[in-house]
Amino acid sequence: MPHPSIEKFIQYLRFERRYSPHTVTAYELDLTQWSSFLASAYDSPEPSTITTPMVRSWLAELKEEGIGSRSINRKISSLQSYFRYLMKLGELTRTPMATVIPPKVKKRLPAFVAEEDMQRLLGRLSSDQGWVGRTEYLILCVLYAAGLRVSELVNWRIDQFDPSNKQIRVTGKGNKERIIPFSPEMIRLLREYLSRRPAEWSSVPEVFVHQRGKKFTSRQVYEVVRRNLGTVTTLQRKSPHVLRHSFATHLMNHGAELMAVKELLGHSSLAATQVYTHNSIEQLKEVFRKTHPRA
Repeated sequence: MPHPSIEKFIQYLRFERRYSPHTVTAYELDLTQWSSFLASAYDSPEPSTITTPMVRSWLAELKEEGIGSRSINRKISSLQSYFRYLMKLGELTRTPMATVIPPKVKKRLPAFVAEEDMQRLLGRLSSDQGWVGRTEYLILCVLYAAGLRVSELVNWRIDQFDPSNKQIRVTGKGNKERIIPFSPEMIRLLREYLSRRPAEWSSVPEVFVHQRGKKFTSRQVYEVVRRNLGTVTTLQRKSPHVLRHSFATHLMNHGAELMAVKELLGHSSLAATQVYTHNSIEQLKEVFRKTHPRA
C-alpha cells in the first residue's frame, strides 16, 4: 500500500494544482509502482530514509524489465515532483533525486497527417447528417482547426464559444485558459450544431454531447479519431494528438511564427514547440530534392 504521503501528494495534484485526470492517473501509477518496489526490496522505508542508491536500484530494475527510456524518464519526473512536494512541506531537507541522471531518449518527430489527406478526410465527411455523424465530423474539425488536447476538447464548454469575436476559449494544463481564433466557416458549423441540440440537454455545459445526452469521454474521442484517420493515412499512431501535431506542423509549413504557434498550442515553454521546426525543415528538404536541378 502506498505511503500516506503519496496519497496526500496525489490529492494535492488533483485539487490544488488541478492537473487533468489523465496526468494525475499517470503520477499515481508511477508512485504506486515505486511503493511496491520499496516494499519488496527495502521493507517500505520512510521517505526521510530513502537514498539515491535505492532510486537507482529501481531504475535499473525497470531497465532490466525492458521499460523504455521515455517511460523511465516519466517515472523519474514523478519521483522528482513527489520529493519536491515533501521538501515544500518540510518533511525532507534534501531530495534523493539530486544526482539521478535520466537516460537519453532518442528524439521522435511528431507524427502528422499530410495536408491533402486532411482535406480529403474532411471533404469526404459531412456535417449534414444525423447527430452522431454531425458530432464526429465537428470533433475532427475542431481538433484540427484549434490544435486542442483531447482533455481540452471533451471539457470545452458552450460558454467558451465566442462567435461574435470569432474565437474560442479553452482551459488547458494547469487550469490556464487561452484564446484561439476560429474561421467564419467553423463559427457557422458550430452555431448550426448547437442550434440543433435537443432542449432536454440544456443542463450539460460541454459542447460535444453524444446521443445519450452526456458529454464525450476521452476514450470515445480516441475511437472517433482512430476510425476516421484510418481511412486516409497509414500512420501507426491515429490519436487526437496526431491532429494537434498536424495543426502545428501545417501552421509552421505556411510560415507561422514559432511564438504564435506556442501560444496557440498553450505550451509553457518554447522548447516544446521547437520540435515542429524539424518537420518544416524536412518539408523544405523534400521540396529542394524534387525541384532543384542539382539536388
